[in-house]
Amino acid sequence: MTKNSLNGAQLPLVIVNPKSAGGATKGDWAAKASDLRAHFGAYQIAFTKGAGDGISLAKRAAEQGRKFVIACGGDGTINEVANGILESGADIELGILPSGTGGDFRRTLGLSNETREAAKQLRTGETKMIDVGKVTFFKHEGEQTSRFFLNVASFGLSASIIEKVKTTTSLNWLPNNILRGKASFALSTLQEVIALDMKTVRVKMDDAEEKSLNTVNFCVCNSRFFGGGMKIAPDAKINDGFFDVVNIGDIKTAKILLNAYTLYQGSHLNLKEVKSTLAKKIEVKASNNEEIHIEIDGELPGKLPAIFEIVPNALKVRVPK
Repeated sequence: MTKNSLNGAQLPLVIVNPKSAGGATKGDWAAKASDLRAHFGAYQIAFTKGAGDGISLAKRAAEQGRKFVIACGGDGTINEVANGILESGADIELGILPSGTGGDFRRTLGLSNETREAAKQLRTGETKMIDVGKVTFFKHEGEQTSRFFLNVASFGLSASIIEKVKTTTSLNWLPNNILRGKASFALSTLQEVIALDMKTVRVKMDDAEEKSLNTVNFCVCNSRFFGGGMKIAPDAKINDGFFDVVNIGDIKTAKILLNAYTLYQGSHLNLKEVKSTLAKKIEVKASNNEEIHIEIDGELPGKLPAIFEIVPNALKVRVPK
């Protein structure tokens, strides 16, 4: 096995993000590599060095005829590797070796967060075709682009929280990267909920007429989880050809705080302010020329207007039997 070698296309390629899990993946990699080799088998490795590397490494793997590419990292790493596979158009299967703080996609698939068990699941699992989401939006610089997503794309409170997390430095004194990440998410959530800002957008779903909508948080869900374990779309299926669209409407700050636990149980859909529907295509634009940022699988690549489209049976994924 040769590190960073992309030769020998008959072997699975593991694309590792050493910065995932708050940097813990880099420190733990020797143990993870040993467990993967013992419980999965032979493989080759490529390490990412920065944003976008997962996409380019997966594309290169496709060009070299790889048939199985495993993403080792969090939801952002998985998203990049999936985008590389999908952009290549090649017949490649995606595997997941979880090593992140959120782990939302692995939850939907039923994958273990423990390396040895996840390695066994990669070895003995089965291939499943899943839907993916495609969102066409505008980058922050103004250029229109498209990106695929596996979990959830959203705007409103969720995007504001992620933006706050990525810019806050008030908890840098905490010694543990994962602990710092969780504490930062909790603090940012509280700050953003207290400073709650309702958005007004224009929405068109499938063939229905465009309408005005007030939203605290608008989520286009391919999978069930986002935000590190929130079961935002408890009824979502990754192979039904539909998005579960969840809108949290005119809800007060106190009620959000009192009912935050329902997001983890999936019972928030019982609140009168929360509406859910199925759709294949959603077009959204901001009212009053307001700039509204969107998040895609936990990243913040751009802003509205955006078009969300389901792409049925688009990706092969290794899942537990």
